[in-house]
Amino acid sequence: MRIWLFLAGVNGALAVLLGAFAAHGLKARLAPDMLAVFDTAAHYHLIHALALGLAAMAFDRTGAGAAKIAAMLFLAGIVLFCGSLYLLALTGTVGLGLVTPIGGLAFVGGWAALAVAGLRA
Repeated sequence: MRIWLFLAGVNGALAVLLGAFAAHGLKARLAPDMLAVFDTAAHYHLIHALALGLAAMAFDRTGAGAAKIAAMLFLAGIVLFCGSLYLLALTGTVGLGLVTPIGGLAFVGGWAALAVAGLRA
């Protein structure tokens, strides 16, 4: 599970960097509604980077397959949910919004899998 903890750290750093980029570099370039979309992506990105780390530690402690599934779902959610919102804000491509709910469902599934891992601990 070391790779998942590594990915949690990388994603946490990326979320902070992207949030700072939005606050300082995009504020004057994006419309307020698109800046809010980007901020939402950075917010969820950071929360789920922490969740990914929590799933990694749960797997290390319990060896539960549910914790590994949680980690995979959190990463999928970051890519699909946050990634689609980042791209929507930067490019204005509305079609990317079709992927966003799938990423949201991955987040929900990740939390459910983490709960199952907790019960099995």
